[in-house]
Amino acid sequence: MVRRIIEINEEKCVGCGLCAEACHEGAIGMVDGKAKLLRDDYCDGLGDCLPACPADAISFIEREAAPYDEAAVAAHKDETSKSQHNEEPAEEHKDGVAANVLPCGCPGTHARAINHARAKEESCECHSHEVKSQLSQWPVQIKLVPVNAPYFNGAKLLIAADCTAYAYGNFHERFIKGRITLVGCPKLDDVDYSEKLTAILRENDIKSVTVTRMEVPCCGGLENAVKKALSACGKLIPWQVFTITADGRIIE
Repeated sequence: MVRRIIEINEEKCVGCGLCAEACHEGAIGMVDGKAKLLRDDYCDGLGDCLPACPADAISFIEREAAPYDEAAVAAHKDETSKSQHNEEPAEEHKDGVAANVLPCGCPGTHARAINHARAKEESCECHSHEVKSQLSQWPVQIKLVPVNAPYFNGAKLLIAADCTAYAYGNFHERFIKGRITLVGCPKLDDVDYSEKLTAILRENDIKSVTVTRMEVPCCGGLENAVKKALSACGKLIPWQVFTITADGRIIE
C-alpha cells in the first residue's frame, strides 16, 4: 500500500540518536553511526521523531510501504522491555547530571537539563574557592541542539562565539548564569546558523537574546546570523551584543 512514512537523509544525519529515542515504536535505530528506518511496519507515520532531529534530516514521503502493525510494535516493545530489565539500571553522576545511557546514538548530544542545586547538596566536600558552572542545559552547539527542547520555553537565550568563554574569565557568572546557552563558530562550522536560530526563536517563547562575539571579523558571521533570525522569526525579541577582545575586555 502507498502511505505516508518517514525518510531519513543520511548525509544530513549527525548520528545523535535523538530520533531513535523519540520514536515510541522502535522503528528507528542507529546503524554505523547513522539513523535508519529499521522496519516500515513499525512506523506509524505520525512523526514524533521529526521535532527531535537537530539536523532536519527527517521528512515525510508517500511511498509503497507495509502497513503499520500495532501488534508487531507491541511485541517488539515487550521484548525490548524484558531485555532492559535484565540489565543493571543506569547510575546517576554526583555532578548533578543523570547518566542517561543511550542504546543508540551519541550520549554527548542527549538533550538534558543540569541541576546544580542537587549537585551541591550531594557534594561531600566544600570547595569554596572553586568557580561553579552556571550551564543549565546540554547540548550547547547550535548544530546539535533540538529546536523544540523544553528548556527553550520562557528562556533568556545566550548565543556565544566559541572563543568568548575562553577569552573572558568571568564568562559563566556574567553571561551563562540564568540563560540557555548556544555556541558556534561560523568559520569552523562553515554554515549559516540563521535558519536553525530562526526556528528556535519562532517555535519557542524566547524572552531575550544576548550575543557574545570576539573582536575578530569572522565573528561577524554569528552576529549576522542572529540578526537574520530575529528579522525572520516574526517576533519582537529584545537583544544585545557584547564584543570581547582577545585580552579579555568587553566592548559593549
